[in-house]
Formats: sequence, structure tokens, C-alpha cells
Amino acid sequence: MSSSTVSPSAPENSAGQMRKNGASGSDPKEASIKELLFGNVRSYGIYLALILVIIIFQILTGGRLLFPNNVVALFQQNAYVLITAIGMLMVIIGTHIDLSVGSVVAFIGGVGAYAMKNWGMNWILAVAFMLLIGLVIGAWHGFWVAYVGVPAFVTTLGGMLIFRGLATVVAGESIPLQSRPFRAIAKDYLPNIFGFWGGLDGLTIVVGLVAIVLVAVSQIRKRRKAISAGLTAEPMGWVILKCAIAVLAIGFATYLFASSGNSTQGGIPIVLVIIGLLIGIYWFVLNRTVFGRDIYAVGGNRKAAMLSGIDTRKVDFKIFLNMGLLTGIAAIITLSRLASATAATGQEFEMDAIAACFIGGAAVAGGVGTIPGAMVGALIMGVLNQGLSIMGADAAIVKTIKGLVVIAAVAYDLISKRKKA
Repeated sequence: MSSSTVSPSAPENSAGQMRKNGASGSDPKEASIKELLFGNVRSYGIYLALILVIIIFQILTGGRLLFPNNVVALFQQNAYVLITAIGMLMVIIGTHIDLSVGSVVAFIGGVGAYAMKNWGMNWILAVAFMLLIGLVIGAWHGFWVAYVGVPAFVTTLGGMLIFRGLATVVAGESIPLQSRPFRAIAKDYLPNIFGFWGGLDGLTIVVGLVAIVLVAVSQIRKRRKAISAGLTAEPMGWVILKCAIAVLAIGFATYLFASSGNSTQGGIPIVLVIIGLLIGIYWFVLNRTVFGRDIYAVGGNRKAAMLSGIDTRKVDFKIFLNMGLLTGIAAIITLSRLASATAATGQEFEMDAIAACFIGGAAVAGGVGTIPGAMVGALIMGVLNQGLSIMGADAAIVKTIKGLVVIAAVAYDLISKRKKA
């Protein structure tokens, strides 16, 4: 455990946002490009790593990785990584771990499928029922960790065995689903309300343009706030460079999604909207709420957090309650995509989520990590899954590569800390 509390936005803030040393009232200065680059090696490095992985697999797959429909499949098939990585990040920041994610996904999916097929439950009620089960399981884990004091590793290891066994009892060999609306959650797209523009989905283009404008406005406002608050501001050239990179990235992604699907349906997949909403909500929770600050405080220094009046047991309980909710969402999307529940569903889901967090900059000792970093880490895991799948790689090779990536990410984190010390 680290010895001091780390600000949740530390990896996202540039070196140019630190307060200027000197007399109060003097004009704020601009940080140099060198300070911005070397002060944020970890933050920018993860994005460069994602780009490098994409380029490598684009070459190895003969250009097939970035086919529009393959990009959509990347998010549809790896939505579980992106969603569970959000909850796992909060667990890891709080100095815990959750090994039960895959088993819980299998159990919740089995119960939901059983309810829809054998009880005739409406798919909307089934979704609410599955979320409720996720919350109950999260409360179960949270109770043992927070109020009994059983280490999270042991608690969730037991949960992994318990819920995998229950999934086998509930789902048996397989429970197929026929509900078209439920299956649409993971397979369909947003309605094409603007029609097709030159063969491209109009709604996707509009959303892409709005995203570009929002990014540009947010960067400019960020710089103006730094100047007005007397902070060292980023050079305007640096801001323009970041906006230009964002425009290129968003524009390319918009083109890929707008040209996906078929002649009647395509554009933005529903599952991408769900992921986007979750990212926005949890970014706000971690960076703008008391609960989010408490998680970082507990992870940074649990004893100091207790002395400052934070109820660490309540924080731990909420962390696992939230993990249960997000696991329930992952179970819904996984069941929707597979259209059947089996006891084997969710194998190694927790490993992908943990790997995504560590790749994205979360510290092994807790107290450090960001939502953007975890999402980039999840995308790297998704590209690995998708790229190796397109190449037809053996499952053993996939696991080997994932393992090496995780070890490298954690080793980099530890080596960086030693150098700073």
C-alpha cells in the first residue's frame, strides 16, 4: 500500500497544470513541451501502446482488423472487458481484487435465461432481475470483506467456486433464448434517424461531429481555467496538437462505424452506447463525488483515511456492491450476444478485467488508476482478442500472450516507482 493519498485525476493532469512557484499575482506561465511529454510518459505511453498494438495486428491480419464490421465486433464481443474493467478498477484502487467475475456472469446469465424461458418472464423484467441478482452478490462479497474482515482474494475465490457451481446447476448444458428484443441489446444498432449520407450512417456522422466539437471546447476551457486560476497553462500549440489528434481519431472511428452494418442497419451499436454511458457516469463518480475521493483515499493510505473520518468499511462494501452491479450488466450483454446460457460462460473474464486495469496504469498496491487508462487497457485486451481470433490463433497462444502482457505492465509499474523513489 502506498504511503500517501493519490489524487484520482493525477494521471490525467498534465505537468503544465501545477501551480507556478513565485509571487502571487504574477502572470501564469506556459509549460514547455518537454515538461508536458516527460511529465506524462505513463499517461501518453498507454495511448501509444494501443496505437502500436492496432498497427501490429492490422499488419498481421492483412488489413482485416480495421474492417468496419470487425471494429463493431470488437466492441460487441469485448464489451464484458470494458464494463467489468470499470468495476475492477475501483476494486483495485481500494487495494482489493475480485476473482469471481466470470463465475458470477455465468450464474446471472443462467438465472436470467432460465427465467425468460421457463417462467415466461418479460425480457425487461429479466434485465431488472439480473441487475438485482448482481447487487445481491455484490452485497454478499462486500459483507464478508468489509464487515467480517475476510480478505477479498479469499472471499472472491470462494465466490468463484460457489457461483460456477450454481451456474452449472441452473444452466446445465445450455439454455437457448428466442427473445428478439433481448438479443438486440448486444447485436443491433441505434435507429438510423438521419438516413444514409453517401452510403454512411447519418446519425453516426452527427455524433462524431458533436464529439469533435466537445473535445475542442473542453480543451480550450481547460486551458482558460488554468490561466484564470493562476496555474501554469499548456501552450496553445500543444492544445491545438491534442485537438488535431483527437479530430483524426474521432473522425476515423466515425467513418468506421458509419460504414458498418448492411444496407438497412448499421452505425452505432447499442452496446457502444451502454459502454459510453457507463464510462461517463463512472468517470464522474471517481473524479467528482465524495465516494470516488474516498476510494482513492482508502487505497492511498487506509490508516490515514480512517483517521480523517472516512468509514472504510462502508467504502469497501460499496466497492463490491458496485462490482456486482457492473457484473450484472456484463452478464446481460454476454447473454444477449451468445443467445444462450451455459455453465462455461465467462471463463477468465476476471483475468481480462484485471489485466486491463494493470495495463491501463492501475497500481498493484492500490490508490492509483483512472477510467480512461482502464478503458485503453481494455481496448488493448480487446484488440489482442480480436486480432488473434481473426488470425485463427490457438487458445493456448492467446493465453500466453495475455499473460506476458500483464507481467510486463505490472513490472513497468514497479520499476517506475523504484526509479521515482
